[in-house]
Amino acid sequence: MAGTGGSADRGPVAAAPTAPPAGPPAGGPTALPGWVAVGVTFLTSGAVLVLEIAGLRLIAPYVGITLQTNTAVIGFALAAIAVGAWAGGAAADRSDPRRLITPLMVAGGALVVAVLPLVRFAGSWLSGADAGSVLLLAAVAVVVPAALLSAVPPMIVKLQLGSLAETGTVVGRLSGIGTLGGIAATFLTGFVLVAVFPTSGILVGTGLVTVLAGGAVGVLLRRRSAGGAGQVPVALFGLALVGSLLAAVAPTPCEEETAYHCARVVADPERESGRVLLLDTLRHSYVDLDDPTHLEFEYVRAIAAVSDAVAPEGEPLSALHLGGGGLTVPRYLAEVRPGTSGLVLEVDPGVVAMDREQLGLVESDRLRVRVADARVGLADEAPGARDLVVGDAFGGLSVPWQLTTVEAFGLVDRALVDDGVYVANLIDNPPLGFVRAELATLQEVFGSVLLLAPGPVLAGRDGGNVVAVAAQTPLPTAAIGAALAAHDLDWQVAGGAELAAFTGDADVLTDDHAPVDQLLTPYAAPGS
Repeated sequence: MAGTGGSADRGPVAAAPTAPPAGPPAGGPTALPGWVAVGVTFLTSGAVLVLEIAGLRLIAPYVGITLQTNTAVIGFALAAIAVGAWAGGAAADRSDPRRLITPLMVAGGALVVAVLPLVRFAGSWLSGADAGSVLLLAAVAVVVPAALLSAVPPMIVKLQLGSLAETGTVVGRLSGIGTLGGIAATFLTGFVLVAVFPTSGILVGTGLVTVLAGGAVGVLLRRRSAGGAGQVPVALFGLALVGSLLAAVAPTPCEEETAYHCARVVADPERESGRVLLLDTLRHSYVDLDDPTHLEFEYVRAIAAVSDAVAPEGEPLSALHLGGGGLTVPRYLAEVRPGTSGLVLEVDPGVVAMDREQLGLVESDRLRVRVADARVGLADEAPGARDLVVGDAFGGLSVPWQLTTVEAFGLVDRALVDDGVYVANLIDNPPLGFVRAELATLQEVFGSVLLLAPGPVLAGRDGGNVVAVAAQTPLPTAAIGAALAAHDLDWQVAGGAELAAFTGDADVLTDDHAPVDQLLTPYAAPGS
């Protein structure tokens, strides 16, 4: 019976809810010092972006630089970042992040080093612009190391959280630091590292810095805690060492790595003075050091034939060349048309350096080379100054899209004198979708357009190099045909109704819509 003045009998009382255990207090003994957390987040995020940019350059000698190549590398890098961040956050909730951060940094850095020999050994088996080779080589270049390094920032966040009241601040700050690391790495790599170091040096350097930083973080964690935090299997350091040694002996197709290409010059065993400039996997130019009138490649002889036919023999021309390579055509014009004034727009300073050092290029007031994107250089040209514009710029097998559009051809037309001529080298294979679209685009701008090509190409049964010719005034079709024969070319000249039938209903390319890589068929089908 309850008393009237005492405490009431309330029966059993439920225990008060127990709050979930809080994470280590910010700045406490188990958290990293703030500057270390910031540095690790900045470094690992930046290393992923260095890997992405360098990875694209690493696979380019084997599969080319195309929209598909860029897409594959960026796509795999983003997928690796997403998977790594997700898995890293989940692992941080299940295990002590202090046991995982150092192994992940060391393993990720070691694999950044290891992708160099992996890609170079695999590239000999996966070369070619087909989608399978592009995707496989891009995956080898970025996926695993990017995923491992991307798992580190969420673990740093977990370690630094002191209370739920600080979640937004900690997550936001470290997320911002990671983004800044990626931005800094992107600009540093694109503007500085690529210009100063080869891709191999960039990857090995980035990987080793990450490995060493991971080891330093491990030492710090061991000093601040017990229970194995910060320990790293020796095998992971061994992987970095083995990767570095393999990187030193891995096969490379490069004699010199330029800002855009893996380049080399090889001697022609059948012609003592002959030299071939190879960019990535393709023969871009043939130069005879003793005889600039020797034109080895058929498409170069076709361009020379056009230049022979559009002006009286020996008459000097004012010529603009979009793309330099080995400068075969500018040298030819300077030899057969004394007094010719030529400006070459070449985007790759490394190629120009090789021209000077290995291919005997001597510049003068009459033959100048400007390192610039050809579209930018076109915009700088004075109106009505050029008798001839030669288009021979390529990124792999593809003409850079910004040189294929109505707007680009408008700039070409502006640069030409009233009866000036534009002549361009194109590459495609059946069904020749890019060549047809390019011809339709030229017809949109110029009053007269011709296609020079072997008969099987015009019939749609074969592919390779063809040459397009355009002008506002009627072109000398017969003279061009005779000049082709004089250059020992069994090529045909298509114009008028024949060209219209060949072009069909192909789309006109514009700056707003120029799917060059999708229209292009890089290689002929087997058995074609």
